[in-house]
Amino acid sequence: MTSSPQQIQEAATPSLKADMIAAIPSLRAFAVSLSGNADRADDLVQETLVKAWANLGSFQAGTNLSAWLFTILRNVYYSEYRKRRREVADSDGAFAAQLIEPAAQDDHMNFLDFRSAMQKLPADQREAIILVGASGLSYEEAAKVCACAVGTMKSRVNRGRNKLTELLNASPANPLPTKTETPAKSETSDE
Repeated sequence: MTSSPQQIQEAATPSLKADMIAAIPSLRAFAVSLSGNADRADDLVQETLVKAWANLGSFQAGTNLSAWLFTILRNVYYSEYRKRRREVADSDGAFAAQLIEPAAQDDHMNFLDFRSAMQKLPADQREAIILVGASGLSYEEAAKVCACAVGTMKSRVNRGRNKLTELLNASPANPLPTKTETPAKSETSDE
């Protein structure tokens, strides 16, 4: 708990200030031994002194000031260590890019497109796709259900899948070709 300005003023005697300043080299040496980095050690010492100053009202006069400061420094170091341990260095954003989840509404919209395309299939092809593709029946079992030959069932499934692929790949930017349109043939030369 942070001390009030009045508590800090009362506790901040000239001798306490001098003792805090005198403890800085020892605090820095301890911080370097913990962090292994001089710049990081300076930051730890500064954070320790800020926290100590803010909580000066909780320091009991007559006790060991150095021990109190060392405890604060150690606690600051381990708190920041635990916090950094959960962080991932990702300066180029590669890791964050892997965490992206595709938007859920796309799946719903794709499903609606699929349902619409299924409804556009002829009834016999739709039934064949559902029996073989969705229900997991073999061609033979599906042929028995529909009272048709196995070859007819295979043909219906194949034509249904092709039509679904055609319907689902159509978009305003890539419309389905009409029956009067034919794809342009590329001219190749054997020279």
